[in-house]
Amino acid sequence: MIPAEQAATLPLRFQIGARTLARIDRRLWLVPLSLADALEARLPALPPLGRTNDGYLVTSLPVERAAALAWTAGGLIAFERQRYTRHWIDLTIGADAYLARLSGNTRSAIKRKTRKLAEASGGTLEIARFRTPDELAAFHPLARAVSATTYQERLMDAGLPDTAAFRTRAALQAAAGEVRAWLLSIAGTPVAYLFCPVEKGTVLYQYLGHDPAFNDLSPGAVLQMAATRDLLEEGGLQRFDFTEGEGQHKRQFATDGVPCVDLLLLRGTLANRAALASLRVFDGGAAAAKRAVQRLGLEEWARKVRR
Repeated sequence: MIPAEQAATLPLRFQIGARTLARIDRRLWLVPLSLADALEARLPALPPLGRTNDGYLVTSLPVERAAALAWTAGGLIAFERQRYTRHWIDLTIGADAYLARLSGNTRSAIKRKTRKLAEASGGTLEIARFRTPDELAAFHPLARAVSATTYQERLMDAGLPDTAAFRTRAALQAAAGEVRAWLLSIAGTPVAYLFCPVEKGTVLYQYLGHDPAFNDLSPGAVLQMAATRDLLEEGGLQRFDFTEGEGQHKRQFATDGVPCVDLLLLRGTLANRAALASLRVFDGGAAAAKRAVQRLGLEEWARKVRR
């Protein structure tokens, strides 16, 4: 059985890129599927809904299982919140095979970005690796300084947490060998970070960001390549999981992917029907706008506006 989180008040976001324009709160059971669940096309068992809850949000559900889950949840309205490929890297194939799996354009772009960043740093580019509890204690304040500048923290509340609970959990993970982290610095100043828990041989793409002042130098891509090389050379790991959602960065670095949907299952109340109707209109308009931007070649401009 795939475990569910506790039911909680969760926002249904009216969102363009990283920007949330509005939200409607509903009390939902969150049922997240892991990459292994998605690859094996497991159908989650939904917990009892309870009288005070509005429904379920099932994430990373394999596309081919969506109709079956909607049928088993009879009486609830099924609404596809987003469809995406859950991308991942096969860490068992070795560095040479990995590079061969990347497109020629991606390999050239990574080399160009790495060279450009190295030249701009004047020989002061440094990438540090962190695994032990003491190393994580040193990593956290440096990465937090970067996180405070990022759009992930400003717009999505998804920056590196700055709490005692997070630091304690990270120390315990590190003591068990279940965390990998990296920090890219120029002239001693942290510019980009990546923090990844490890669960049963799968490395999770959890917290990341770079200082927007260095956007033109692509430090995030350079750091991702360095981290991927480290993991491929380490051995004993199975996958690097880019987790939920799409993104050019994920598509460029991934070797594989599984088509997924995030599925809302809501009681058929008048309020819920109105909320879903609003989301359907908004999502349809956003999709039409995205197609227009792609047709006009304005993706880079749109990305800057969203952030």
